[in-house]
Amino acid sequence: MRKLIEEFRKGWQGAAPPSLALSIGFAVVCLLAATLVRWGLAQVRPDIYFTPYFPAVFFAAALGGFRIGIVTALVGGVLGVALNFGDAFADRARFVLLALYWTVCAITIWGVEHYRTMLAEQRRISRRLIEEEDYRKLLVEELQHRLKNKLSTVHAVVHQVLHDQPQVWARVDPRLRSLAATDDLISRIDKAGCDIRDLLISELGPYGHVRFTLNGERLFLPPKLAVTLSLMFHELATNAGKYGAFSSPRGLLQVSWTITDDRLTITWDETEGPSVDKVSEPGFGTKLLKSALSAFDGKTEISYLKTGLHCIMQCRIPRSDER
Repeated sequence: MRKLIEEFRKGWQGAAPPSLALSIGFAVVCLLAATLVRWGLAQVRPDIYFTPYFPAVFFAAALGGFRIGIVTALVGGVLGVALNFGDAFADRARFVLLALYWTVCAITIWGVEHYRTMLAEQRRISRRLIEEEDYRKLLVEELQHRLKNKLSTVHAVVHQVLHDQPQVWARVDPRLRSLAATDDLISRIDKAGCDIRDLLISELGPYGHVRFTLNGERLFLPPKLAVTLSLMFHELATNAGKYGAFSSPRGLLQVSWTITDDRLTITWDETEGPSVDKVSEPGFGTKLLKSALSAFDGKTEISYLKTGLHCIMQCRIPRSDER
């Protein structure tokens, strides 16, 4: 009995086609129920011949497909003509109603079959998307594993080269370890998210903790937003190391953030860095900063001041069900 119920459930949901025996049995039950309803209605209105069979056709087609629906419609029409629960007998008017009944049944069966086809296609696309997502996760995990191995190799090679220069190695070693920690953090936040302060410390730590200050409340970032901001912070920090505040011995960085309702505003301020006399054509990094937050109804404003780079990032913090 449980197996039969499970087969019925899968067939009704469109997950798997039911057996022919189950489809026919269900159609027979629908016809019997419709005939019983017709008999009850005949006690009040004996001229109702085909109306109770419409639901039977619909449900039979929904479970068993258009062939079962057609057979149910034909049998319902025959029962409507042959069975009499009153004094009236089949006349021309009843055959006209029979033609209308079969016409409506044909439209009903077509609609049900069209819906079943759309549902099957939707399930196929959903299954394909799930498979592609699983493949993407596998590929990303493999790339993260290879990146971690390469970074470990670089760490070992640099250590071997600088083994007789302990002072230089003491400056390089913490930065390599911090970069490795940042990669590990990004791989984790893609699944669970993280606190914005932890994300910033991980990205900015390689440049020295005395070179930056963080101002803002504790804020947990959902995974998608955390990954997006990590890419943006990495781009800004890299530029600061090449051309901005971190490229100058006296350069400083201040990052602050505020929350208003569900809107997050992050301010990136660099000071005491090299003056920017000429801004080059926007590259990939600038395009990334400009467009990354559009998925969160956000925007990025970048200004090149005499004191250094000034960047304002604004976005919507996704709700828990969007994470």
